[in-house]
Amino acid sequence: MVTGPTHPSPATPSDDPGDDPGDTAVAALEQLVREIDRCAVELQDARERAQQLLGRRRSGDSWLDIVSGETRPLVVERISTVLSALAGAGSSWRRAQARALQAEAVSINRIAAMFGVTRQRISALLRDQPGSSAGTLEDPPA
Repeated sequence: MVTGPTHPSPATPSDDPGDDPGDTAVAALEQLVREIDRCAVELQDARERAQQLLGRRRSGDSWLDIVSGETRPLVVERISTVLSALAGAGSSWRRAQARALQAEAVSINRIAAMFGVTRQRISALLRDQPGSSAGTLEDPPA
């Protein structure tokens, strides 16, 4: 009995998402959705805590008493954590999306126009590895 090849042939897509930029983009987008959901819960908790702080301030408590009595993570720490998490997941998605578009033979100029940045920025995005600062679309400081 012949069962067929045990390894994918060159014409057969691999199950490894790292092999296909489109699959990598799907994985990055799924991760972004999970991060958005997690951050939404975290922001709701931060909002509730901020409302409590407002209540204390409106009741006449000093800022020193309010901040000194606040348990960690502080509201400001929660917000910073959320922003950082979203920036990281967004960068991974942006890089994977650009690579998937490039794999579909979309020009760097067209990707740049879609993303609203320069073609140099897209070139840097495509060149850099995950986890680097190139996932951000802001131009680097001069």
